[in-house]
Amino acid sequence: MQRRQFCRAALAASVAAAIPLLPGCEKKAPVASTADTSIRAISLGGAEIELEKAAIRELGDSLTGPVLLSGHPEYDAARKVWNGMHDRRPALIARCLNTTDVSNAVSFARERGLLTAVRGGGHSWPGKSVCDDGIMIDLSLMNTVTADPAARRAHARGGALLNALDTAALEHGLVTTAGVVSHTGVGGFTLGGGMGRLNRKYGLAVDNLRSAEIVTADGQIRRISAEQEADLFWAIRGGDGNFGVVTEFEFELHPFNRNVLSGNIVWPVAQARDVLEFYAEWYQGLSDELYVGPAMATMPDGTGIILMEVVYNGDPAVGEREIEPLRRLGTPLDDGVRMQDYTVMQTQEDVTFGHGVRSYIKSGMVSEFTQELVNALLEAYTNDPRLAMFTHTLGGAAKRVGELDTAFPHRNAETMLGFGGGWMDAADDESGIALSRLWYSRLEPFMGGYYTNIDFDGSGAASNFGPAYPRLQKIKAKFDPGNLFRLNSNVEPAA
Repeated sequence: MQRRQFCRAALAASVAAAIPLLPGCEKKAPVASTADTSIRAISLGGAEIELEKAAIRELGDSLTGPVLLSGHPEYDAARKVWNGMHDRRPALIARCLNTTDVSNAVSFARERGLLTAVRGGGHSWPGKSVCDDGIMIDLSLMNTVTADPAARRAHARGGALLNALDTAALEHGLVTTAGVVSHTGVGGFTLGGGMGRLNRKYGLAVDNLRSAEIVTADGQIRRISAEQEADLFWAIRGGDGNFGVVTEFEFELHPFNRNVLSGNIVWPVAQARDVLEFYAEWYQGLSDELYVGPAMATMPDGTGIILMEVVYNGDPAVGEREIEPLRRLGTPLDDGVRMQDYTVMQTQEDVTFGHGVRSYIKSGMVSEFTQELVNALLEAYTNDPRLAMFTHTLGGAAKRVGELDTAFPHRNAETMLGFGGGWMDAADDESGIALSRLWYSRLEPFMGGYYTNIDFDGSGAASNFGPAYPRLQKIKAKFDPGNLFRLNSNVEPAA
């Protein structure tokens, strides 16, 4: 069986192709469905309000990009986000082309107490990058990434995708930690912490963030770093989108040979106990260069599998020796680990998580991979081609950052467990969600908190952020006292 088949089977059945880029960035006048009247909208508190046509026109005049209302020929395409489960209709969409546009859109929303969603890459699992009857501040046209090889820095605009970040850096023999689906947005990924296949060597995305440009709720444009507005810079490094709209990220880059020892090793699920028990002992001694983590899934024909994803960021000869015990384990169905371009791994899940898939996921953080956890994983395994259990491996450099050095709350976790998957038929929503939740619930006793980037209905921000929460509340009160930016893992402003 081909390696690619295993990769695609690791989560869900076939899904739709990615949505093509919207044509044109030129300024277009708003087109309302009722052209000569005000339009209905919703406030931050859920009350119905009206937006006067003159105010909408004033917003349109203040932006370089277009303001789209229902009836505009690009409105339906612009409101679509990655997860096909969400079919929401904003009252208006502000398609920003620069930071001043963002500032004007934020001020418009704040002054009217308007429910506000911020779209970067549009990959929010629960669909919080779009809302019904509010304003969608759309950064998708602000999507460029530049790399400075001399300074070893990358600058990504707020709507950039991870593929653009990888591509810009790799062209110069450099890299930074990026996520595992290349059409994910840089913004949401980073603000949630940013776990990826290189985080054991280089740390999380937030550990590589050196500065940012952000528009806060007052409409001010701020440049922040460890030296400038340090509290706000601390908060955006893991505190989600609570504190403003980030319009540019500056990342540190690291020398990197893009031809890396990587791939997937796959066994039949009947060998899952041997694989997981081996991993539970073996992973504790892994080098920072080695990223490896298990997943359990079901092939479209109903065949259960367990796989290990492997990326070795270092001397391949040393890597071969380190992974050799894993390769000797059991009788694999396929061993796809070989020297190959890093982007093969970085894009292998792009089809499984393609635009339009209806996807649900729950996650939890695990501090230790114990025998009891192994037993629970085996007992809870759900044989359904739509669903999978997968991991994000931490430890290494990510764990050596202090618990409160950034707002990311899970430094002591060794891995993240995710339960869920995807399907294309809305008729599968109820059963797919119920099975995902059941699978998760059977492992919940072994987990604490969740990864905000990979959770459909994560709640309880106070408990999830733990000791970081009081400081986050104070910073929220200073920069967003009205909680304009609430469509996220929301931090309530301190009283």
